[in-house]
Amino acid sequence: MSQYTTGEVAKLCAVSVRTVQYYDARGVLSPTELSEGGRRLYSEDDVRKMRIICFLRGLGFSLNNISTLMQEENSQQVISLLMEEQEHALQQEIAQKQSMLDALKELQQGLTRIPNLSVESIGDVVHIMNSKKQLKKIRLTMVLSAIPLGILQWGSIILWIATGIWWPFVLYVALGIPYAAWISIYYFKRVDYICPQCHEVFHPTFKESFWANHTPSTRKLTCPKCGVKSFCVETAAEREKKAE
Repeated sequence: MSQYTTGEVAKLCAVSVRTVQYYDARGVLSPTELSEGGRRLYSEDDVRKMRIICFLRGLGFSLNNISTLMQEENSQQVISLLMEEQEHALQQEIAQKQSMLDALKELQQGLTRIPNLSVESIGDVVHIMNSKKQLKKIRLTMVLSAIPLGILQWGSIILWIATGIWWPFVLYVALGIPYAAWISIYYFKRVDYICPQCHEVFHPTFKESFWANHTPSTRKLTCPKCGVKSFCVETAAEREKKAE
């Protein structure tokens, strides 16, 4: 029967000599015998076991679990249990890595919209990412509150066209004006803006916010810190984050 030294086992299994020695020290795989000079000698069966150990290590199994498997005589149930545990651990790790990847992609997308990148720019994007949930909640509240008024609007228009009855549309207008004022106050009280120049997070007056030129996610405002008027990025107010 062939016998292999530590170096030969390491070469056959594509690992380092130190790894073979470490597995021996941990009791995962001990040599079949020692030579007269004290050299570790491994059998072909040992090499086969080493390959199994390396494969399981590649799947993320701990040495303790591998040692349990190697020593278990009736290992079918143990193997199944450890496989399930390892699968669960790997799924959790994949989910965590995917979450990190999604956050990285979101950060990259946010940075592409910033002309002059800096460390402070990363802080701005992180601030926006952290407030996204609160902004969605605010906007969802606005949409849900507008549904009844929208039904009244289109219903009154259709009724006016079909039957000539116009007073429901007048009712819609009478309700729509105070609703528009309320929803504007509700929204602007709950959002802040980030200055792209000095990265200050500030809360403008209602009048300035209401009349400012804007895009879906920015509004042209004057920063109270640096005095520059530019399109500032919208974010949920800090008080909204604390209230969550």
